[in-house]
Amino acid sequence: MVEIKEKKTGRIVARVEGDRLEGADLREMDLEGADLRGADLRRAHLDNAFATGADLSGANLSEATLTGANLDDVNLAGANLTGARVGFSTRSRAATMRAANLAGADLTRADIRYVELRWANLADAIMTYVDAEGADFTRATLDRVSATNGLFIKAVMRQASLRDADLRECHLNDANLVRADLTGINLEGLSEGGFAVINRAHMEHAILKGARMCSVSAEEANMKRADLTGADLRGAVLSGVILRDANVRDADFGGVELASVTMDFANFSEARHAVIPPYKDNLR
Repeated sequence: MVEIKEKKTGRIVARVEGDRLEGADLREMDLEGADLRGADLRRAHLDNAFATGADLSGANLSEATLTGANLDDVNLAGANLTGARVGFSTRSRAATMRAANLAGADLTRADIRYVELRWANLADAIMTYVDAEGADFTRATLDRVSATNGLFIKAVMRQASLRDADLRECHLNDANLVRADLTGINLEGLSEGGFAVINRAHMEHAILKGARMCSVSAEEANMKRADLTGADLRGAVLSGVILRDANVRDADFGGVELASVTMDFANFSEARHAVIPPYKDNLR
């Protein structure tokens, strides 16, 4: 029998039949504050578990299921969550991970659809091929994440920090990135002909200083008052984009069609390689 103890007091919070936790049935269990550091929880079932404040740092949760679990304030730093199912197609059945620590965690191919990750720390996490549709990253930290080929469709990243994040060939259609810090973000392709997609994304007041956005597809995205200082947008598709009152100083618009872009009061006189249609006015 495996005994799971509370980290702070050493009190036994759960007993599990068998001699290991791999593939264990921990559904509905109360694991609040549990000490599961480095635990082997591969393919374990933690659906609807109550595990707030638990320490799962360095744990192996690959292919585990955690739908509906309460994982608020959980420490998952450096944990292996490859292929884990944490999310669901509806928010009501997805896990909550408010203020969770996922720094350096591996979420390759994990399902975190509609998971609430407000204020979570995902700095340096690996999120390749992650499915984060509808996930809520409000005010979360995703600095330097590697999330190539990830799905962030309709994700909420309002006021989140994604400084130097690698989101090459990601899909962020309809994502909410209002006031997000995207300084140095990479939204380009992984190979020739590849590109990221941010169509209809809400990026008002976002910080995109030095962003790498060559060939990005940003149709009908709203970048009103965004800061694109020094951004590289060569070959980007900006049909219907709103850049009203945006800061585009030193941004490179080489090869970009600007005919349908709303440019009012943006400082395009300081942009590079921008071919301004003669009928555009109210420019700075």
